[in-house]
Amino acid sequence: MDIGSGGKRSAPEDALPAGPVKTAFPRRVRLGIAALQPFFATASTPCPYLPGRAERKLVVELAGRAAGPVYDELSRAGFRRSHRFAYRPACRACAACVPVRIAADEFRHSRSTRRVQNANAGLAVGVIAPRATPEQFALFGAYQRSRHAGGDMATMTYGEYRAMIEDSAVRTVLVEFREPDGTLVAVSLIDRLDDGLSAVYSFFDPARSRASLGTWCILWLVEECRRRELPYVYLGYWIADSPKMAYKARFPALERLVDGVWVPFDKGAAAAR
Repeated sequence: MDIGSGGKRSAPEDALPAGPVKTAFPRRVRLGIAALQPFFATASTPCPYLPGRAERKLVVELAGRAAGPVYDELSRAGFRRSHRFAYRPACRACAACVPVRIAADEFRHSRSTRRVQNANAGLAVGVIAPRATPEQFALFGAYQRSRHAGGDMATMTYGEYRAMIEDSAVRTVLVEFREPDGTLVAVSLIDRLDDGLSAVYSFFDPARSRASLGTWCILWLVEECRRRELPYVYLGYWIADSPKMAYKARFPALERLVDGVWVPFDKGAAAAR
C-alpha cells in the first residue's frame, strides 16, 4: 500500500476508482473542504505486503486550487499520495496498515540514529524542483534491483519514473544527497504540508548499506521540520507483520493514528489491533 516501500509500482492506474463510495471516517477525524471531495473505492487486489490477503483503497483525486489544503487535511487522517491521488487502506477484513509520523520537536537521538547522523554528516544536500533525470533513474534502478527485485517498480521505465516524480498537484520537491565529489547517493521525494513534511518515496545506493542512507533521509527530514518550525514527519504506513515496514518502528518520538487520534506509538498495542 505504501509506495515508499518499493512493493508496488506507483502509477496512476493503481488508483483508478472502481466506483464512488460514502466515506465513513471516525468521529474524531475533522475534515473541512476535504469532506466535500468525491471518494472512490478501488477493486480488491492481492496485498503486496501480507501473503494471502487482499488490499483495497479509498481514493480521492487531488486537483485544482484546493489540492494542497485537501491533501493537508487528508494526511492528518492517514492518507498518502501517489501522483495526483490521495489514498488510504480500505480493506474489508484487515486493518494492518497503521499510519505513523514522527513528532519532530520530541525527537531525541538514540545511539543508532546518532551513528547514522555522524556517518552521513559530510553529504551535500540539494533541495530542487521535482524533475526526473537520467542520473536519478540509474540510482533508482540499482536500488530496485537490489532491494525489491521481485516488485513491479524494478521494471519501471524512465517515463514511468518521471511520472512518479513530476506528476503532483501539491507542493512537492526532491532532495538529492551527494558525496563531496558530486556522486549522487540518495534521493527523497517529499511533499510539504501545512503541519510537516511527508516522505513520499526515497531510494539510495544499495552498495552503501553500512551508511544507512534510508534512515539518514528520514533524520534529515526531522531536522528540516525543526528548521522550518513544522511539527511532523509523515512516514506512511507501518505493518507489524511486514519486514519492509519494520524500520519505521525504530524511530524515536513516533506516533500512530488510532480511531482518528494521533497517539504515542506502542509496537505491541499497534500489532494487536
